[in-house]
This record gives sequence, C-alpha cells and structure tokens, in this order.
Amino acid sequence: MTKTLSQYILIILVAAFLAPARGAAQARLIVDDSTKVSSVKPISKKVKKQKKAIEAEMLKGETIEMLTDTIKRIQEAKLQTDTARLRMMAESVTKENLKKATRTAFVPDPKRALWLALVCPGAGQIYNRKYWKLPIFYGGFLGCTYALMWNQQMYRDYSQAYLDIMDNDPNTKSYLNMLPPNYDITGREERFKTIFKNRKNRYRRYRDMSAFAFVGVYVLSVIDAYVDAQLSVFDISPDLSMQLQPAVIQQSTPLSRQTAYGIGCSFNF
Repeated sequence: MTKTLSQYILIILVAAFLAPARGAAQARLIVDDSTKVSSVKPISKKVKKQKKAIEAEMLKGETIEMLTDTIKRIQEAKLQTDTARLRMMAESVTKENLKKATRTAFVPDPKRALWLALVCPGAGQIYNRKYWKLPIFYGGFLGCTYALMWNQQMYRDYSQAYLDIMDNDPNTKSYLNMLPPNYDITGREERFKTIFKNRKNRYRRYRDMSAFAFVGVYVLSVIDAYVDAQLSVFDISPDLSMQLQPAVIQQSTPLSRQTAYGIGCSFNF
C-alpha cells in the first residue's frame, strides 16, 4: 500500500515537473509557427512587389521597343521621302544642265543659214540666234525703200515738168507746180529747161542708188548670216590675244653697244 502510494506521488511529481516543459514547448511551437507565418507574409509582399517591378520593366522594355520601331519607321519614311526629293532635284538639275548644254552646244549650219537668208531677208540671223541684228537690216531695208519711192516720185514729177516745158504747149503747164506760187518765168524758159533736166537726171541717179543700196543691204544680210554660221565654231577663248608693250632692244658689237627703244607685239594662241 505504501509502495503504491509512493508510486502515485512520484508519478504526480513527474507530471508536475514535465507539465511546464510541455507548455513551454507548445508555446515555443506556437511562437515558431507565428514567426513563420509573419515571415511568410512579408516575403509574399516582396515577391509581389518584385513581380510588379518586373512587369513594369517588361512593359517599359516593350514600350521602348515599340518606340524604337516607330522611330525606325519614321526615319525610314523620312529617308525615302528625302531620297525621292533628292532624286527629283537631281533629275531637274540634270534636265536644266541638258537644256543649257543644248543651248550652248548649238552649232548652226552655214548652208541652211545661207538659203534661209536668200529666201527671206533676216531669216538667216534668226536661225543663227542673232536677233539683235534684225533691227539693223530691217531698218536698212525700210530706209532704202523709202529713198527709192521718194526719188522715183521726184523723178516722175521733174520728167513731166521737163516734157511740158519743152513742148511749148500752153495747155500743159505742170512745171508750174514745181515752182513757188505766182512765180513768173517768162523770158527764162531755157534756163528752167536746163534746171528741170538736171533735177530729173539727179533724182533718177538717186533712185538707182537707192535700188543698189537695197540690193546691197540684202546681199550684206546673206553674207552676214553665212559668215556668222561659219564663225560659230571659231575659237574665241581668252588664250587668243595680242599684247603691245614697250620693249628695249640692245645691239652689241665688238666696238660699241647700242640701245634702242620700241614697241613689242606678242601673240598668244
């Protein structure tokens, strides 16, 4: 009986001794679990933040790539437009250069210029593109034509007056129109016969000279057109020049030495 009692007391003491240790262990387990939970929660927030940061970086990278693609496309479009514009400018410049080259490279044909000048006065100058010569030749033609018509009219008037004063017919008195009004030539008919004859011959000579002058202007226009077309390929560069400058000429002989002054002429070609 005493043994059993002592055993029960021992068991109770052991249980009493082990109870706080088990509670501490359970408390430690609870604390450990709480720390685990508390440590897990902040770790999940950091992960979420990291995920968000990674997603933001990925979005930034995608937007940067999209921006770079758009910039590249814009640059390519600008390059295409710039190349097209440069091509158009180059084509226009080449066209202008070709036009200038054709203008500067124009070489007239002398035979064609000759025939054009023969058929139509002044056409040779137009073909040679020397338009400034047209007023000169056409002015010459108009002046010669006016002189020819004027002298022809005066020649007719004085010829008729000479015929009327020579026939001694009182009904034919056209010579009075060649004299001042109310001018009397009674007793001086022979003198006026000579005057009318001389003037008739003078205006006939002037008429003939006007006709020759007209033909001369025509021939001159033909010659000018032909010669101008021939000289269109003549070298008139600045290398062709003549220079006059003072020169000192020295002549030396065994006995004396002479110095002469003159003008030196040099040709460059």
